Order: sequence, then structure tokens, then C-alpha cells
Amino acid sequence: MSETKLSETAKAESAAPLLDVRHLSTEFKLKGKGLFPKAQTLKAVRDVSFSVREGETLGIVGESGCGKSTLGRSILRLIEPTEGQVVWQGRNLAELSAADMRAARRDLSIIFQDPIASLDPRMTVGEIIAEPLRVAEPGLSRPERRARVEKVMAEVGLVADMINRYPHEFSGGQAQRIGIARAIVTEPKLIVCDEPVSALDVSIQAQIVNLLADLRKRRGLTLLFISHDLSVVRLVSDRILVLYLGRVVEEGTRAEVFETPAHPYARALLSAAPIPDPVAARARRRTVLQGDPPSPVNPPSGCAFRTRCPIAEPLCAEVPPELKPVSDTHRAACHFAGEEAARRMKAKEAPALEVLAG
Repeated sequence: MSETKLSETAKAESAAPLLDVRHLSTEFKLKGKGLFPKAQTLKAVRDVSFSVREGETLGIVGESGCGKSTLGRSILRLIEPTEGQVVWQGRNLAELSAADMRAARRDLSIIFQDPIASLDPRMTVGEIIAEPLRVAEPGLSRPERRARVEKVMAEVGLVADMINRYPHEFSGGQAQRIGIARAIVTEPKLIVCDEPVSALDVSIQAQIVNLLADLRKRRGLTLLFISHDLSVVRLVSDRILVLYLGRVVEEGTRAEVFETPAHPYARALLSAAPIPDPVAARARRRTVLQGDPPSPVNPPSGCAFRTRCPIAEPLCAEVPPELKPVSDTHRAACHFAGEEAARRMKAKEAPALEVLAG
């Protein structure tokens, strides 16, 4: 093969996504009981597709119950997806045997939302952090495991003499550092961060976010950062995925989603985010959504957002909108996505002071 063809092949391989999620769906079968005697199906994640490149951070946002955590755990097969594919470095994780999946988990890790609840209270810090090594690298000797544990403890800001202490002896921020150390001890390539700072005080949140950013840069990590805190997501993410009722309603770069949101839900989500400048807050126009999110057990026909959307039309109840391009890197699932949605939404928005007065 010529040098030119080798170069082209190398470029193509480097351009391939590290993670490729294709039409992923996850459902839960609910048994009938009490007031709801009939068995039902809860559609937590519905036909989600996206890709992530090496070294990238993809922020996944949406209100509580939209399927963010279920999506993250389905990707890692901590919850088995109902349909679709999760292609990791060219291999479909759903098709791997139990032994092959265990081997793949060395490259895949997760940081959980509740730092205290995610740590076994009967194990010491050293045992908690070393547990993934016992599975991923059983050939390591005890001194080698301890050396690796002490190394990652130092990396996340924990001193070596904490190694024999128990989780109840630590604050929430320290416990999350233990969880991060456990997540990186096998030197993974991808980490799912499942609301890693939502249970922490604001001052501690900043420390953990800075730690994750530093680890990402130093280790070349790829992150899926799940959060409902838009200010945190904006700080850490390269691209944004917006979920509503288990579906992707918008995907784009950080600048595209935050500065020119193309979907009415993303626009409403951003308008509800607090900003520190009181003058700007008074002048900002807001989108006030009516009602509560529909049940994922019985989602609306057509567009799932139409029951709360201020610009919905009869078409929205009849035809589910496709995730269509707004630009080369920006997609939205709305019949009026882009400038048309923005124009219609502006007509429905009101300044913050008018909303409060009303």
C-alpha cells in the first residue's frame, strides 16, 4: 500500500468516533399493583443516537425523569437496553460475552451521583479503590495494587494515610474524590459522570468540576457529563445533547445550543437557568412552560413536547418530528426548528418582571 493510502487510512481511523450509540431504547416492564392493576411499559430511553470522539466531553441535559441516568447506565450495560447498539471502538457491546464485557469495562467507568451511597460502608478506602483492579487486572500483586491506589489517591487530592479509613469518616466532597479515584484506577478511556456534583455544596462543586477538567486534560479522558445544572454543563462540555421524555430533542456544539437554541424545549430550559447579574435577569425574556411533563408510560402522540410547547400546532400531534440538521453540527427534533422556532417563541416570551408580576 502506498504512503498516501496509508495516510488516508490513518486519518479515517482517527476520525472514527470512540463511542457510537445507534437507536438505543430502554424500557422497564411495570407490574400491575394497587391503583394500577394493569401491567405497563415505561419507555425511559427512546431511539437515541449520537457519537462521541476521543477526548471530547458530551454534556447530557434535561429535567428530572427525562432518562439521562438511564441512558448513561444503558451505554455501560449496567442496565440492559431493549433495542439498539452501543458501538465501542468498533465493537457492539450488546453482543459481547460476559467475559469480553468484563475486559471491556477496564476502558469504561462511571462516577455516581450520590458519593456516600455509592461507597460500600464495610470496605476501607483502599479496598474500594482497589476493587476494579481485582477484576480488571487480577495478576497484580498486593504491593502493586496498593501503589496504584496511592497514586490515584494523590491525583484526586486524598492523602495516603486515609487509605484504611471508612466512607462514613469523609465529607461528601471527599467521598466523591474517592469515587473518582475508583473510576480512574483502571486508566479508562471513557467515564460516564452521572450528576457527579448535584449532591454537593456549591463551593465543593467547583472543586470537583475543576478536578474532572484537570483529569480529562492530563489523562486524555472522554466524558459523558450528565447534569441538570446548565451552568456546570456549559463550563465542562464541548457538545450538548438535550433530552426530553427519553428522546433527543437537540444536539449541537456548546455555543450553538446555549447561544442559538433551535428547539422550544431547549430555549425554555435555558431561559429558566439562573444568572448572577440581577440587571440582566430582569431584562431577560423567559419562556414559562405550562403543566408537568407527561408520563413516559403513556407519552403523547406526535411530538412528546407538544402538550407543553407554546408554539405547538395540529401537525405536532400527528407527526413525530425527526432530528433534522439546523447546521452541519447542530440538529433539532422540531417541525419549526431553527429561525422559525426562534421567531415563534419570541412572540410568546415575556420579560422576567412581567412573569413575576403575573
